[in-house]
Amino acid sequence: MAIFIAILIYLAVVIILVGLIALKTTAKQQAALTRLESVVKAEKRGAGSVDLRLIRDELLSDVPALNRMLLRWDWATRLRQFVAQAGITIRPGKLLLISGVLALGADLAVQHFYNYPVLAPLAAVLAAFIPVAVVAFMRSRRLRSFEKSFPEAIDLLGRSVRAGHAFTTGLEMITTELPQPLAGEFRIAFDEQNFGLPLREALLNLCERIPLLDVRFFVTALLVQKETGGNLAEILDNLSHVIRERFKILGDVRTRTAQGRLTAGILIALPPAMILMLHAVNPSYISPLFTDPKGVYMLGVAAVLQVVGSLILWKIVRIEV
Repeated sequence: MAIFIAILIYLAVVIILVGLIALKTTAKQQAALTRLESVVKAEKRGAGSVDLRLIRDELLSDVPALNRMLLRWDWATRLRQFVAQAGITIRPGKLLLISGVLALGADLAVQHFYNYPVLAPLAAVLAAFIPVAVVAFMRSRRLRSFEKSFPEAIDLLGRSVRAGHAFTTGLEMITTELPQPLAGEFRIAFDEQNFGLPLREALLNLCERIPLLDVRFFVTALLVQKETGGNLAEILDNLSHVIRERFKILGDVRTRTAQGRLTAGILIALPPAMILMLHAVNPSYISPLFTDPKGVYMLGVAAVLQVVGSLILWKIVRIEV
């Protein structure tokens, strides 16, 4: 028991140290890294004759060996963008280390308290996905908040253009008049064009940072208007109206599919809930599933079918508008 407590204390200290290291990046450092990263994105797309060769590779981890290893895979860069969309400043390498520590702790805890060999690797896999799930939840919430306030930003930009202000002045007004995260993302776009990046590239970077359909509509409309001309204020007003109408349709769809989503959630949660309940009420009844080889095989097949069924259910109840 003393060894187990010592292991838990060690894991807690490691997690605290990783968290303290993650907080070392100051706001100014993060802003500078964001600006330089935007220039790198623009250079990869190609910006004609504009000199954008201001290159600095952002570290994926503070550990040199881990950073070199992560640089070999493209998914590490996508993970960095995924974390940035959640509004978190932690590096991907630290996120992976936290996942590894949680997986190790869960594996040791299950091996100590339960005598089911199959549960230890399963618990380790589930614990490893906890940090990624938290980041995914924060990303989804941040994107929903951005999408909710986005029509207000378009209206403000349209009023600014109609009043005779420059388009970039309208971008600056959004950064001061509207809440986060919308103000922060438009502040980055405004700072990028002030930093010397062409407005087209700053808008495309905004589209990459915020992977929403409405933002793509917004950027496409602005780029087309810039090339062909037209009444920018009227274009923005029409775009705002379309986005609001889409929200109305989406709300109606969510209302009509509420019962289906509730049913899907119950059906997905029912099998693991039943296993936990039976284990608490009568452990000897459920133990052959974990100790007998055939039981382990049945659990594996059931888990695969559960995942497939869950994906099918959520695909049915999630209607894109």
